[in-house]
Amino acid sequence: MKEFTYTITDPAGIHARPAGILVKKAQPYASEITIDKDDKQANAKSMLSVMGLGAKNGDVIVVKADGADEADAAADLETFFKENL
Repeated sequence: MKEFTYTITDPAGIHARPAGILVKKAQPYASEITIDKDDKQANAKSMLSVMGLGAKNGDVIVVKADGADEADAAADLETFFKENL
């Protein structure tokens, strides 16, 4: 399992537009990809799940990838978060 921690810097947090892009980026990977925030966990391949986290500016999240392509998935999503959120 690969994981990284990220602090949301977007003033609006994880809102609809970047959440949609995030889900599209996560979909092609065979690995299970989850996002943890406090006591909640979201499936990164589900828009409703990601939006349900309610991640706001300053919140710390942990993104985990577990599976055959976990290293590529984690690296790609970490880059996405740094550039968009």
